[in-house]
Amino acid sequence: MLSTSDHSKDLGKRGEALAWNFLRKRGYELLEKNYRTRFGEIDIVAQKDGVIIFLEVKTRRDHRFGMPEEAVDWKKRRKLTGLAEAYLQARRLENRAARFDILSVTWDGLGEPSFSLLPDAFGLEAG
Repeated sequence: MLSTSDHSKDLGKRGEALAWNFLRKRGYELLEKNYRTRFGEIDIVAQKDGVIIFLEVKTRRDHRFGMPEEAVDWKKRRKLTGLAEAYLQARRLENRAARFDILSVTWDGLGEPSFSLLPDAFGLEAG
């Protein structure tokens, strides 16, 4: 039997796959999925119009516990900022414009998912 945490991880992975299709149709070019260091993970790294975009994807079945994007609090933002700086250094892209977008996916697993994209949710200075 799957635990609640296993169900959440599965929903999150399915949400990220849905998210990528949504973003691709809007002109985002995928650079990397699940960029991971020992400090954490960035869900999607993409670029659009010359800007490096770090995307945090939040998937929920419903809004019972609030909107998905509300889970990206100051602590999470600080962590993501450090990960993004590490990515830019590792790829020698420190001089490129960069931002963070948050993509919320609400999907009960049955009907069509609902997407809410918050472009430029915060910048690298959020840390």
